[in-house]
Amino acid sequence: MKYAYGLTSALLLGGATVSLVTGMPAGAQVAQNDESQMARIVPRAGAPESFADLTAQLQPAVVNISTRQRVEVSANPFAGTPFADMFGQRGQPQQPQTREAQSLGSGFIISADGYVVTNNHVVSPNGRGSVEQITVTMPDGAEYDARLIGADAASDLAVLKISRTEPFPFVQFGDSTGARVGDWVIAIGNPFGLGGTVTSGIISSVLRTAGGGAYDRYLQTDASINRGNSGGPLFDMQGKVIGINNAIISPTGGSVGIGFAIPAEVASPIVAKLRDGQEIERGYLGVSIQPVTEDLAGSLGLPKNRGEIVQLVSPGEAADKAGVQAGDIVLKVNGKDVTPEQTLSFLVANTLPGTRIPIELLRNGERRTLNVVVGRRPTEEQLRQAQMFSQDDGDEEQTRPDAAMSDVISSKLGLGVVEVTPEIARQLGIAADSKGLAIAAVDPNSDSAAKGLARRDVILTANYRPVATAKDLEAVIREAEQAGRNAVLIQVQRRGGPARYVPVRLR
Repeated sequence: MKYAYGLTSALLLGGATVSLVTGMPAGAQVAQNDESQMARIVPRAGAPESFADLTAQLQPAVVNISTRQRVEVSANPFAGTPFADMFGQRGQPQQPQTREAQSLGSGFIISADGYVVTNNHVVSPNGRGSVEQITVTMPDGAEYDARLIGADAASDLAVLKISRTEPFPFVQFGDSTGARVGDWVIAIGNPFGLGGTVTSGIISSVLRTAGGGAYDRYLQTDASINRGNSGGPLFDMQGKVIGINNAIISPTGGSVGIGFAIPAEVASPIVAKLRDGQEIERGYLGVSIQPVTEDLAGSLGLPKNRGEIVQLVSPGEAADKAGVQAGDIVLKVNGKDVTPEQTLSFLVANTLPGTRIPIELLRNGERRTLNVVVGRRPTEEQLRQAQMFSQDDGDEEQTRPDAAMSDVISSKLGLGVVEVTPEIARQLGIAADSKGLAIAAVDPNSDSAAKGLARRDVILTANYRPVATAKDLEAVIREAEQAGRNAVLIQVQRRGGPARYVPVRLR
């Protein structure tokens, strides 16, 4: 489960969505089609007399999900603390250790042949490592090995497959666009590993944004959801899944009545593509944006909570090609207002790449419309690299650990490095075809720092051998150690200056 409090967030394991059916037209399916049955379960007016009948029909399709993972952890118990060097066995290889870990969450079955929906973070590895086994447990205790069919980190959705000879009970997605504040809902899931737990509440808000991502748009509910509910369903009174429980706001880590579910209108089409093995394509402009604050709105005479300001335009991307400039205030995308509930990122991400759309913006006090051919959103890894060096601000950024560090290079040289790609080269202001390793982080207690190596420097060679990948540099370090040498000669280049050779002691 995701938790948020102030600027803090953490994943919320558990939850999912659907509307219950078995291989035969029974259970929740009856509840959906038989008006007289529904009248007995949920009176048309007022609060339900009980959720028991509806729960009994839906609960068989809600499952518990557990994973067994192999996770890499540092061999130094003081890693990440000021005592790391003191107790880190200087001079000895700091090989990572692999340990077994587990995660628990929830999910729901959406077809008689055993397709299961859950959150991506329920079945993805925690940190560096891999998921070795996924187990789905039915309410009656039956366990099935699950196969991961597809996952999408951006929307935090995943689809699994389980099999047996008999058909599975299942539920169906409903129409979350019809959800209203005050509507009754029930959540079923696996909080704290307790198994089939049912809670009830109402829709507290619709289209709530709880983050900065393209899919951070939720249904808010006061139905109690906790750690382990991630991936579980939020049902309406017709037995339809209108949300997938995903996150909470909490100062304590427990439920305080502010929970979030991914709306079915967002989840359903993504789940359908994942189930069919299709790639998830999202629109992309290539801009860095910020909301229009009250002061900014006042200075420009704009309505409050309308529009977003462009801070940066990536060269060669869709916005740049269309003539969007830094400082522009984007007011509408394809005729839809840009608001806190309907952000620029959300509108563009949900536009098919290649589509030509009008963007209305304010520039120097004048409104104008530009036609943009929407680009294709890069992968999360590509986006991370695209932002790695683009927002540096002073020397304090030199030790920021942006890179996924090589254990050998970080332990021996005190450096975090990334391969120089055309995108990294653009951020560094060097030729697009440059080769080498860009320094993304420097341990201030290392000899590298003492010798003046800094973030944004590019390592060209080590012991006179070109190093285009981390493995190239690792090989040089190992050869030096095998030869009994205590240092490596690095050729490094800083923008605007000549390449220089720097001997760096090995730790």
